[in-house]
Amino acid sequence: MSQAYSSGLKRKETYVLRKFRRLPILGDTLVSTADPVSSTTVVARTFLPGSFKIIDAAKILDLPKPIVEDTVSLDVGGSFGGSASPKEKGFEIEKYMLKKVGDAVEAGEVIAIHKMLFGLVKNVCKSQIKGSIERVSDISGQIVVRGPPIPVEVDAYIPGTVVEVVPKEGVVIEAVGAYVQGIFGLGPETSGELEVIANSPDDVLTPEKITAEHAGKILVGGSMITKEGLSTAVKVGVKGIICGGINSNDVRDFLGYEIGVAITGEEDIGLTLIITEGFGNMRMAERTFNLLRKHNGMFACINGTTQIRAGVIRPEIFIPRKDVTASSETEKAGGVSQDLTPGAPIRIIGGSYFGSLAHIANLPVELCNLETESNAKVLEAKLLDGRQVIIPRANVELIEE
Repeated sequence: MSQAYSSGLKRKETYVLRKFRRLPILGDTLVSTADPVSSTTVVARTFLPGSFKIIDAAKILDLPKPIVEDTVSLDVGGSFGGSASPKEKGFEIEKYMLKKVGDAVEAGEVIAIHKMLFGLVKNVCKSQIKGSIERVSDISGQIVVRGPPIPVEVDAYIPGTVVEVVPKEGVVIEAVGAYVQGIFGLGPETSGELEVIANSPDDVLTPEKITAEHAGKILVGGSMITKEGLSTAVKVGVKGIICGGINSNDVRDFLGYEIGVAITGEEDIGLTLIITEGFGNMRMAERTFNLLRKHNGMFACINGTTQIRAGVIRPEIFIPRKDVTASSETEKAGGVSQDLTPGAPIRIIGGSYFGSLAHIANLPVELCNLETESNAKVLEAKLLDGRQVIIPRANVELIEE
């Protein structure tokens, strides 16, 4: 039987999830191996260089323009009389400084002064920000003040246990729970109580279904959410939305720009959105809907980060479970993806059947000539409505259950 590797879309009732919580630059790890952590536990910390301010001190102090002297070079024979070349002495700004490089300064503090007319007139230069003197240039007459370092903290994101510490870089957190990957997402990591407000996978999440009592929660809808529903969720203070689909035009209008091929997840939109099926009115898969409904009212961690190019990153939903522990029977993150086999559940991720759920009916060995006039490996897929269609194998992904 012909088999082919295919990327897997996970939908697991019990899953061991590991997350490497990495600092953007070297810093300090704050926890030890075997430490229990909550989702908000700060596990590592570092400091980014502060912003800087360039101050045109020469202009502010009204310093004399740099003196230019003519210097005479020696001719080839070693005697004077060669051509003259200018030599600039600079502003000599150090003479006016009240602070030296490395000194701390406050915003509004005088850092240089120029006294004129026997001290009767004084021009002062003040620091515009709090920080320290980083550089003083005689050539440009400028003073560079660097702001205080910016602290950057990394939290655990998922409640679990520290299983590895990488000194100065970060830590690995392990947790067990239900795990679902989506097709598309927006917004960063967040967490909150999961509340299923759809009665069925076909329900559309409209504004009137979102109320003030949903503030701080992660809402689960059915087939799709409208642009108006998203706006209402943001106003109410909802932390996250999980739905089967969304219209691409609504995404554009909600964001104010077109989504490109770059990675998502950094959008400052007031909530995190996870789409489990695709674009348009896409009925949420029954098993996905039932899994989420089964965990209604439980704490959940979600992340909208998505990258569809090489190095695929999928949006995710993780629901920690205290009733199970990591074991050899529990599947762990990072396992080998399944092979395509007859009967396996799949989602179609390309072509005219994009977003459709199906099962593999047959795996022809021979290459098939496609409408694009290229030859490729295909499979026969049986859609949920009973239709049997031919799909390029590259246009499907397994649903790992």
